[in-house]
Amino acid sequence: MVMFLFLVVALAVVVAAVTLAVVGGGESAPLPEAAPERLQDPLPPDRPVDRADVESLRFPVAPRGYRMADVDDALGRLAAELAERDARIAGLESALAGARAAAREQRAEHPRTEPDEDREEQR
Repeated sequence: MVMFLFLVVALAVVVAAVTLAVVGGGESAPLPEAAPERLQDPLPPDRPVDRADVESLRFPVAPRGYRMADVDDALGRLAAELAERDARIAGLESALAGARAAAREQRAEHPRTEPDEDREEQR
């Protein structure tokens, strides 16, 4: 029984010593504050984002997952660029449709009569 009490007291002393060492109860200088890990925006500001940029994007881990502000910033940037690309694609498709319609009208107004010209233009 004496041995059991000795082990319990020894365990309590060891736990107290470790707790004081971790908390900083010693004479050493306190640990410096660690700078929070922030996302160094790897998305290029001078050109559109491409597939490789998105694949290389890594968010620093926070205590409960990822920092919401970092993820929101990156997703906002990607959403803006996707909207810009969608608008550009729609504009180009509209211009292409207009050009095709104009070409059809021109062919309807000026039908070709010589089959040799058709062959030469197809080459």
